[in-house]
Amino acid sequence: MKEPGAILLVACYELGHQPLAVAWPAAFLERAGYAPAVLDVSVEPFDAEKVARARLVAISVPMHTALRLGVGVAARVRAANPRCHIAFYGLYATLNANDLLAHAADSVLSGEVEQALVALARNLDQRAEGRGKAAASTAAPSLPRPVLEKLDFPVPSRAQLPALTRYAHVEKHGRLELAAYVEASRGCKHFCRHCPIPPVYGGRFFVVPEAVVLADVRQQVEAGATHVTFGDPDFLNGPGHALRMARALHSAFPDLTFDFTAKVEHLLLQRDRLPELARLGAIFCVTAAESLSDTVLAHLDKGHTRADIVEALRAVRAAGIAPRPTWVPFTPWSTLDDYRDLLDFVECHELVDAIDPVQYSIRLLVPPGSLLREHGALTPHLGALTEGAFHYRWTHPDPRMDRLAGAVAALVAEAADRREDAAATFGRVRRMADELAGAPARPAPVLPPGRERPPRLTEPWFC
Repeated sequence: MKEPGAILLVACYELGHQPLAVAWPAAFLERAGYAPAVLDVSVEPFDAEKVARARLVAISVPMHTALRLGVGVAARVRAANPRCHIAFYGLYATLNANDLLAHAADSVLSGEVEQALVALARNLDQRAEGRGKAAASTAAPSLPRPVLEKLDFPVPSRAQLPALTRYAHVEKHGRLELAAYVEASRGCKHFCRHCPIPPVYGGRFFVVPEAVVLADVRQQVEAGATHVTFGDPDFLNGPGHALRMARALHSAFPDLTFDFTAKVEHLLLQRDRLPELARLGAIFCVTAAESLSDTVLAHLDKGHTRADIVEALRAVRAAGIAPRPTWVPFTPWSTLDDYRDLLDFVECHELVDAIDPVQYSIRLLVPPGSLLREHGALTPHLGALTEGAFHYRWTHPDPRMDRLAGAVAALVAEAADRREDAAATFGRVRRMADELAGAPARPAPVLPPGRERPPRLTEPWFC
């Protein structure tokens, strides 16, 4: 297994950024004496030669989109190299372990998986030596339970990955610049019911040493990055660690800007620290607002209310940080009035340019293992597990909402293909909702010509 390319790490999609979920396992394997190859099918063609050389192909599935793509990759891998061992790893591996092990995978791993991947490689090596290489594809045990052990992190290995120019850029002050991606912590201490993290991490999170994060930033800055995304599920899970990290980043790279993700309730709890984060380089913040309906927020167990969203927007803006709320407007409990209210809220709070139009189309995803499956309020709406799609169907009690969800999804996809102005797309979405409600159509918001949009990444998708 230690010959070059005997292990192949495959990224399918990581929110448009250079895949850390491949760079970190590569570093762990290299430290153990292996020489893995890497492939990112989101920006590279499927490489049959790399696959043919591999004895272990490990496919990263940190999100639902990656999983959908990953099973297609696995089928091509199996066709090209029937004897290799296929492992899936990441949040959506354990959630979908039964399906994956039945059809696509020999092993599944999630949680803090890097050392487990090293152990899997060693196991395959030992079994192959003892029983012949033909046994390697089925010899290693499946590992469906999440791994939740603190790791000794090396600096991620990015040398084999495609250049940063191939990935999402940051747009700031009307310019596109290269963006780095790091994580200062993993997991989450909260239990939002619709999130894939709680079923895997069970309320735990793990911090990454500052020196490791800074070294990873440095190698990306040397590759041209002028901005860093902290991709932690919630940067403020450990506020002390987050602030120390931001201070160290600014000390080492004073001109570097960054963005982070944080819960609404954390933005309020840590509001006194937001101005310092802005001084240290924070230019925008993503927060999962999800809904303006307190009923929906309670069903999702988000830990905040509509009033909290308003206050968090005020606090973030007062600190000099641009807010970028995300939404799940289509749930079984969201009404047509809720949807129209959301659109009015976006305009009233001057968020049209802060929200990618795809956000108006997001429909609640219920994967296997979701905490929502245990929530009785979902039961009347829940259907069967959709084979090959890795989620449960659900039906809205108001058929208009299901029709609207499909129509908005098609509209924003078409608009994105045409690179339509976000304000124009917003106006078309609102007219569609008004028409469905039998209300007079309203014009698109009037925004000043030549306006400068708030800072953002050029990749709009997020799951």
